[in-house]
Amino acid sequence: MLRPLVALGLLGMLAALPAAAQQVATAVLRVDYPALLPISRLDLPTDDLGFAGAELATEDNRTTGSFMGQTYETRSLATTPEEAQAAFDQLTADGYRIIVVLARHDELLGFADSAPAGTLIFNARATDGSLRGEDCRADVLHVAPSDQMLTDALAQFLVWKRWDRWFLIHGSHPEDQALAAAYEASAAKFGARIVDTREFVDTGGARATDSGHVLVQQQIPVFTQDAADHDVVIAADASDVFAPYLPYQTWDAAPVAGSSGLRPVTWHAAHEAWGATQMQRRFEDLAGRPMREEDYQAWLALRVVGEAVTRTGSADPAAIRDYVLSPDFELAAFKGQKVTFRDWDGQLRQPILLTEGRVTVSVSPQEGFLHQVSPLDTLGTDRPESTCTAFGGGQE
Repeated sequence: MLRPLVALGLLGMLAALPAAAQQVATAVLRVDYPALLPISRLDLPTDDLGFAGAELATEDNRTTGSFMGQTYETRSLATTPEEAQAAFDQLTADGYRIIVVLARHDELLGFADSAPAGTLIFNARATDGSLRGEDCRADVLHVAPSDQMLTDALAQFLVWKRWDRWFLIHGSHPEDQALAAAYEASAAKFGARIVDTREFVDTGGARATDSGHVLVQQQIPVFTQDAADHDVVIAADASDVFAPYLPYQTWDAAPVAGSSGLRPVTWHAAHEAWGATQMQRRFEDLAGRPMREEDYQAWLALRVVGEAVTRTGSADPAAIRDYVLSPDFELAAFKGQKVTFRDWDGQLRQPILLTEGRVTVSVSPQEGFLHQVSPLDTLGTDRPESTCTAFGGGQE
């Protein structure tokens, strides 16, 4: 026989359930771009990149949804840049209105501008600052961090260490130059100095050969010779052309950070604090491999959806958007504090891990970097500097 209080609790829960099961249909669209194989075989692409994280999130959402009369279904689709728009259009034609996108700037904007009314897109890959600024769209929320969030996270740690003289090396591709510009902005923001800047030109060709280490050992020291006195080498190599070759090969003895060495990331397989070990094990049981950033960001996007549906009782994209942009929304993300959204540009606030590959060295924002609203707003573009107008400037 049930105790009276337990019975009352069960009756209350049952009364709160919807009269009929509520279906929450989401999709994950990944655009696969032509690319050379990565320098390290540890970074070889996987067919389920991002999709495995989405599957884990869907399982998590189903666990909660089973008590609330909600069912969750996620469709995953990979496509090429040439067929990306057609794939997105097919998803919306099939009725999907909540779509997680792993794509670059141009494809993401194409999706946003062609989406039917009432569609909500979660950006789980693109880090371009313009997507949170002049190219922001009201129907796009960003769970992937911006370049500025990542560079600010690293800059805070380096300034805390008093390594404030930076030797910046950037690649020759536009995305490399954009990342270099973000590091320049972070240096100015936190009081570091870029004492020397050099461009590593991508000449094409194979990046990994039997004699590769011999060539690197000869070329990198010469390339970095006669640099101004510096505390740290900052690599801005979004294209993965040269940065992994920098540690231990520079002319002067100095740590490397940025795209190699000490890296700012949203997630890493070595992260264990704040319950992350349990998350890592669950993912590894599911996918048979460690969780990568794309997996974490897809997981995070769908968990945002699950949390919003649970709290609002609605699967309507507009209701989800309004709730997650409100002060009421928060979500545990295994990084020490709850994550929330900025209501002025749709960017998810989140701590950034700093890893050297085997351990988490630190987590930003660093202690002592203060903000009147949230220390997380010391990472990336704050409200006064935002050029995004699609969100109406946010709420004061």
